[in-house]
Amino acid sequence: MTVYYVNSVTGSNNNNGTSESSAFATLSAVETLRLNPGDSVLLAAGSVFNEQFDLKYSGSVSAPITIGSYGIGDAPVIRSSNDGIHGSKASNIVIENIKIADTGANAIYAGNVSNWTVRNVEVSNTGLSGKPGSVSFQSSQNITIENSTLTGVRSDGIWMDKVNGVTLINNTVTNSLGSAADAIQLNDSSNILIADNHLEQTATNSAKGVLVLIRATNAVVEGNTLVGGGFGLSAQGGTNIAIHDNDISGYGGYSWSYGIGLGDQGDAKNYDISGNYLHDGVYGVLVSAVGNPSYIRENIAVHDNVFDELSSSALKVDKPASGSFYNNVIDSDISILTMPATIAAQNTFSIGVNKTLEQAQAELDGAAGGASGDTSSSNGQTPATPVPENIDVPTPPLVGAPGPSVETPVVTVPAVAVPKIVAVHDSLKISADTGSAYHGNLLENDHASNGTVLLRRFGDSAVDKHGLTLTGKYGVIHVESDGDYSYTVDATKLAGLSGKVSEFFQYKISDGASHIDADSLSVSINVDAFLSSHASQMLLA
Repeated sequence: MTVYYVNSVTGSNNNNGTSESSAFATLSAVETLRLNPGDSVLLAAGSVFNEQFDLKYSGSVSAPITIGSYGIGDAPVIRSSNDGIHGSKASNIVIENIKIADTGANAIYAGNVSNWTVRNVEVSNTGLSGKPGSVSFQSSQNITIENSTLTGVRSDGIWMDKVNGVTLINNTVTNSLGSAADAIQLNDSSNILIADNHLEQTATNSAKGVLVLIRATNAVVEGNTLVGGGFGLSAQGGTNIAIHDNDISGYGGYSWSYGIGLGDQGDAKNYDISGNYLHDGVYGVLVSAVGNPSYIRENIAVHDNVFDELSSSALKVDKPASGSFYNNVIDSDISILTMPATIAAQNTFSIGVNKTLEQAQAELDGAAGGASGDTSSSNGQTPATPVPENIDVPTPPLVGAPGPSVETPVVTVPAVAVPKIVAVHDSLKISADTGSAYHGNLLENDHASNGTVLLRRFGDSAVDKHGLTLTGKYGVIHVESDGDYSYTVDATKLAGLSGKVSEFFQYKISDGASHIDADSLSVSINVDAFLSSHASQMLLA
């Protein structure tokens, strides 16, 4: 197992490359070697390589060939008029801790390979020659991309076709460019895990969406944040698809834009869509197709999701399908269902009991009152009872007379259920300048019956894996997805004030299913005491 070093600044191709002091100067020098299993090629920090790196040899499962970096400083950069890294038929490869930028074509391309891991790689501004700039894999197996960042890729950020075994974890893909660009597109692939990624298409010229799965088999998509695009998650055609606990928002631009869509480009069988937060878009879940293809759409379960701030219905089914829609929480301003009467008449997609956000909140308020021993009604209202489904099938129009298509919203109102989650008010009291931020956790005193408490929103913004920073009236607060927060007082905003001042930050939690609650964090500052200790801190400094 040999380690080869490459330094574009101090290296020379007359060296043997086996130490930092005898590093090669170019990647082409490495290409003349026969790399063996367990070998590593390390690129010096701060180096820039203006050439495509061709990987010709394979490692083994237990001893992969690694392309990485060494030294302190900026990650080494590969630039090329063609692909950044090209590796057809070279298997058991690890690529980590480097940057690929300003390429004419793909950042990484490999076909007919197995067991590749791309880890902690930064990709930006690729595909300059008009060719796709993606991280691309084709006709391969066991491909993992994790902890990587892709920005401004021309074409799909990550693109795969016919790959068995896909793992995409904790990546950030933003603003892929081109009329047909998505953040991620996987075609005809299987055994897929897409988890904890941040995918965003908010500043792009693409007319498409964020995440696309076409004819996938055995896929789990969970814990991701999807923002923007013409649609959020398109899972067209597929078998055994689980879409859980994702935050999907900001999609639009079309009358049909959806958070989650399926029903076209192949049969759709065995979908479980649950625990998702779909908001600030057009439709929630759309089961549809272009034209009238004779695809099978069966066993589609849509349950325990939250639908908020949508301009159209939570669910639209306008092609034959079997499934169910139940136990969802839906903003009272949103209609539950859009379904043509001809589809409704087939009676194959059941609409169960769902509830409004207001009813969910009332349940939680009732639970809080019951827990404190107050069994009286706070508003004098009795629990609502379910309203049956109501889809009117219109009388057929006269022969020869055109009739409008009928899409009748269905609204169901559930009975009040047992509360599932409770948020408890948090407070932070500050009376001295400690010289650092003040810390706490929003979730430590909240609880849910299933043991899962997730921070969904803080202020008016979603909280994703990167956390969220907001500027308040008297300081700056940063909140992590696990509820940890740090608040830093801005002493300049307290100048001229005295006594006590306070500010409040609203937050929303979920149990990962359909149950939500909201409360607030109050920050109270004793101005006189803080400014006195702040003055002392300044003197000590």
